[in-house]
Amino acid sequence: MLETRNLDKSFGAIHVTRDVSLKLERGERRVILGPNGAGKTTLFNQLVGELRPDTGSIHLAGEDVTALPVATRARRGLSRSYQKNTLFDGLTVAENLALAASVATGNAMNMWTDSLAKPEIRDIVDDVANQVSLIPYIHAKVSEVSYGVRRQLEVGVALATRPLVLLMDEPTSGVGPEMAKGFHDLLNNLPRDLTLLIIEHDMDLAFDVADTITVLNYGEVVFDGLPEQARGSQLLKEIYLGSWEDA
Repeated sequence: MLETRNLDKSFGAIHVTRDVSLKLERGERRVILGPNGAGKTTLFNQLVGELRPDTGSIHLAGEDVTALPVATRARRGLSRSYQKNTLFDGLTVAENLALAASVATGNAMNMWTDSLAKPEIRDIVDDVANQVSLIPYIHAKVSEVSYGVRRQLEVGVALATRPLVLLMDEPTSGVGPEMAKGFHDLLNNLPRDLTLLIIEHDMDLAFDVADTITVLNYGEVVFDGLPEQARGSQLLKEIYLGSWEDA
């Protein structure tokens, strides 16, 4: 469903991704781990089209999308939630979801019209709000809801574009233990045909939701395998997990 072939990206003398090749099957849930500066977010930026790789290619559902812009990739089914909120604070939760849904329904050029008046968009908004537990906040302005609810809405906005592949950059960043547990449940309840690629620092979430674990270090893939294999990897303990032992 999503494949990278030999992605390389440098900024001057700094090599941030090195020969990164990944292949995600439909419905696969893969977590990317790695220390700060490992190249995880730079990899995501290349996947969605915010950065162009120096060499290598990106394929979505069999199509080479390396040269396509962000909006076109989104229409092809590639969506992303960010580590920091990128929401419209002055709009309601429903209106934020409706703007994203307009991409899925082909109304992206008319996003600033009353999207919620369109039945097909209203259906998507209702469905996604149920999926990510936003019904109690659906009419609240984003500026009025908690940080945790905003994080849920970020996921909802990505889902409202009806993606084939969803990239999530540290979805539990900045939330407390209770909200992190809620994200575990949220991710586990997403449709199994949705392909997920997640950058995560929360080890419990990583091993709970992942079918596959990939570890980057200095821009290179140094591990790619099953969660149980990752748990027993001495290399991971040395380069990333620090004092984590037998968790």
